[in-house]
Amino acid sequence: MPEAPPIVLTIAGFDPSSGAGVTADIKTIAAHGCYGVSAITALTVQSTGGVLRVVPADVQVLADTFDELLRDVKVSAVHIGMLGNGEVASRVADLLEGARLKNVVLDTVMRSSSGAALLDEQGVQVIKQRLFPLADLITPNTDEAAALTGLEVRSQLQMELAVVRLHEMGAKAVVITGGHLDQPIDVLSVASGTVQIYSAERVNSPNTHGTGCAFSAAIACQLALGQSLTTAVDEAKAYVLAAIRNSYGIGRGPGPVNHMHARDGRSLRKE
Repeated sequence: MPEAPPIVLTIAGFDPSSGAGVTADIKTIAAHGCYGVSAITALTVQSTGGVLRVVPADVQVLADTFDELLRDVKVSAVHIGMLGNGEVASRVADLLEGARLKNVVLDTVMRSSSGAALLDEQGVQVIKQRLFPLADLITPNTDEAAALTGLEVRSQLQMELAVVRLHEMGAKAVVITGGHLDQPIDVLSVASGTVQIYSAERVNSPNTHGTGCAFSAAIACQLALGQSLTTAVDEAKAYVLAAIRNSYGIGRGPGPVNHMHARDGRSLRKE
């Protein structure tokens, strides 16, 4: 009997188009040779055309799911995506405080790529006040970093200033993604003061739905596999770049990245 792979728990919303959310996360987790389990924070009515409606999950069902999973399996890493509202975010914080899990990656999801709000103001405050200290890494994009810090974040210098502010707010490690900048870069910073700049290649593709989910979930997988934080970020960037290169359209809006692009067994970094 083969040995079980590391188990990664994703706590996120449900996207029926499977470009983002828990179903996309499960694909990312599987692509990295890990096993994915999930606790759903919200249902959405959406397609590649955009998000039409968000229905937060019953927080007791969410809590029961979380507790039952932890009674049954050993979780090696946690990915947190869309939370929906403050009540759900607070319950997730309660659960993480009690469980003390390692390798927690928080994707600070606030809006969909189509502009729909995915978190209320109470939820934003919960993220800043309670989830920042519980996460081993947070992964805001430039817009989210600006919303969280109140700073303008449109350049490398501004990204570096924003990570300092995020550390002051309680974040242990931060990677701000700048895929929409004229010169795409990501900035990784840890509380000890180490800052690493990752240059990125711009891929001319309309199929970028779910890039943030794929990136943060891939980092969680790499941490579950025992990689260092810097290596995890580097490998996750390579995975997402290849997923965009090998993407395809499936509907009337921006298509998803191709989470399973390496299913033929080739290295994730050789796409």
